[in-house]
Amino acid sequence: MNRSVSGKAALQIVVGVLAATPVLVGIAGILSGPEFLHVAAPWPVDLDSHFRFLSGVFLAIGIAWYSCIPGIETKTERFRLLAACTFTGGLARLASLLTAGAPSLGHVAGLCVELLAVPALVWWQRRVANKASGKAGLSGA
Repeated sequence: MNRSVSGKAALQIVVGVLAATPVLVGIAGILSGPEFLHVAAPWPVDLDSHFRFLSGVFLAIGIAWYSCIPGIETKTERFRLLAACTFTGGLARLASLLTAGAPSLGHVAGLCVELLAVPALVWWQRRVANKASGKAGLSGA
């Protein structure tokens, strides 16, 4: 197996593993609402509605990440759009950390993935795409 194929396969595996979180957490949030966070009911109906909506968005983003896996070397625009959405969510989570305090460990882990791992994935996907197109020495695209 040559290096570009193994690099592509490894990227596909990592994206597949990481995309499981928004899919599973999105489903759980849709099904259970704010109770998913182990908070005591009752909560405002608007909070429930907003939480379930955002859980649906989280689910959709996870599914969209999975759509990048086949032919990952050709999905640069989609990959970058999803990365931008995920990174922006991480910035919002960081704003919460700075204004409201530290969240649970799971949310801190999410913050690290969103702000650190996702930019690394963009870099990695660019390398895989460049190798696939014969632009192995280029840093753009």
